[in-house]
Amino acid sequence: MIEAVWIAFAFVMGLVMRQVGLPPLIGYLGAGFALAGFGDLFGAQPQDSKVLSHIAHLGVLLLLFTVGLKLKLKNLIRPEVIGGSLIHFGLSVAVYFPGLLLFLDIGSREALLLAIALSFSSTVLAAKVLEGKRELRAFHGRVAIGVLIMQDLIALVVISIASGNSPSAWALLVFAVPLLRPLLYKLLDMSGHEELLVLLGLFLALVIGGLGFESVGLSSELGALAFGAMLANHKRAGELSQSLWSLKEVFLVGFFLQIGIGGLPDMNALLFAAVMGVVLPIKAILFFFLFLLFKLRARSAFLSGISLTNYSEFGLIVASVVLPEWLIPLAVTVSVSFLVSAPLNRIAHPLYERLSKKLIPLERDTRHPDEQPVTLGDAEILIMGLGRTGRAAYDRLHEKGYRIVAMDSDPVAIETSIAAGRNARFADAEDQVLWQSLEMPQVHSVILAMNDAEAKTIAVRKLRERGFRGLIVAHAMFDDIAQRIMDAGADQTYLTMSEAGAGLAEQVDRELIRRAEMLVSAQRP
Repeated sequence: MIEAVWIAFAFVMGLVMRQVGLPPLIGYLGAGFALAGFGDLFGAQPQDSKVLSHIAHLGVLLLLFTVGLKLKLKNLIRPEVIGGSLIHFGLSVAVYFPGLLLFLDIGSREALLLAIALSFSSTVLAAKVLEGKRELRAFHGRVAIGVLIMQDLIALVVISIASGNSPSAWALLVFAVPLLRPLLYKLLDMSGHEELLVLLGLFLALVIGGLGFESVGLSSELGALAFGAMLANHKRAGELSQSLWSLKEVFLVGFFLQIGIGGLPDMNALLFAAVMGVVLPIKAILFFFLFLLFKLRARSAFLSGISLTNYSEFGLIVASVVLPEWLIPLAVTVSVSFLVSAPLNRIAHPLYERLSKKLIPLERDTRHPDEQPVTLGDAEILIMGLGRTGRAAYDRLHEKGYRIVAMDSDPVAIETSIAAGRNARFADAEDQVLWQSLEMPQVHSVILAMNDAEAKTIAVRKLRERGFRGLIVAHAMFDDIAQRIMDAGADQTYLTMSEAGAGLAEQVDRELIRRAEMLVSAQRP
């Protein structure tokens, strides 16, 4: 019965927040506080939070496992990611620590841990915002996610040190864990695409990683992250992460409910959250100038900084382990930061346009290698998108003798295509600065083969605005999307499924004709 009450409160409050354009996570925290205040009317008691505590722990382990699945060293070993995250962490703690020590009646250890918890940004919110805007693979999105993963690693180190758990001698066995990678790859290949894949993720995150590390005196969170990271380079790591996404989200609802059900915030907690909300811009300003220091353009620095302008659910995880008395004030603080960050991220692009004249002069004279102006040289055809459609179009046109260049915002797609001998460059089709600075003197045709419909519409519009009068062709899955692309200025749009069906019919027709001709030939004397 109590589970029904939890689900009902979480769904209603989450739905309300979603309808007003805010993250449902705020609703889940609100549902927890509502249960703390009125739960006895529905049979929910404070001691029920022990059950939620177990569910919440599973959610945290799955979150860390999926973070590990994205933990590719080449995306982390970059100056702007390592330097930006570590320097920002140090500066944030240096800013928050004396203020907390001065204005709150707490000891230096407590103030230090609280400052550390406030220095992190929300992995869940930033990932959801970037995914919703289709910017996870864009340069500024990759920088933001890299910084968040570094912060998650720092949080795990803090938890391990502050909790005071001493590992057993058996903990040395963890250094042999990488030897299991071939076995893990084999298990992932054998698990198919359905429920076995989900069970494999749960087995590695909760049993082998979580319980295994805990049994030798190490953090179960560290174990989940480690086993996720060992699968990060497997071609199906993304599929595994996606299969666990909904399950992880449901368990994390328990985490936020547990925080709220622990007790209602008092006036001191509300005042603390309000003050932390007022100083939140400090986080954005620090990130912006640090990214500029590492040669990012003002646009990338601004968009990455906005994505990271919030307080983190990992701060709550840290608090739940080492600062339990601060869990409710921090939960309200995180909610306030989400209230600020969610609408701010929705208007990030137009906001940058309004501020660009003031921000661009702050850029350094040299640019980051990933953001150098792009020239297409003597290429005749530009293909945007290097998925299956883009690669097939490139290879066929290359066979016919055309000079082609292809562009994509996914570094992995770029590396794969370059290794296959294609002329490929990095670019984000939704970056309007790209279309303003792109040099394409001999390009007479553009093929838009990206999956995202909005990206194709933006690309067509920007190409026409810059005066491109050549041929623009795109593919689409649905009629309404095709019409939208045509309205933006494309010359031709192909419906992918319809064209595939027509092509299949042509193949069948040719085969039937060939067989009929063979039959006639066989019947001749």
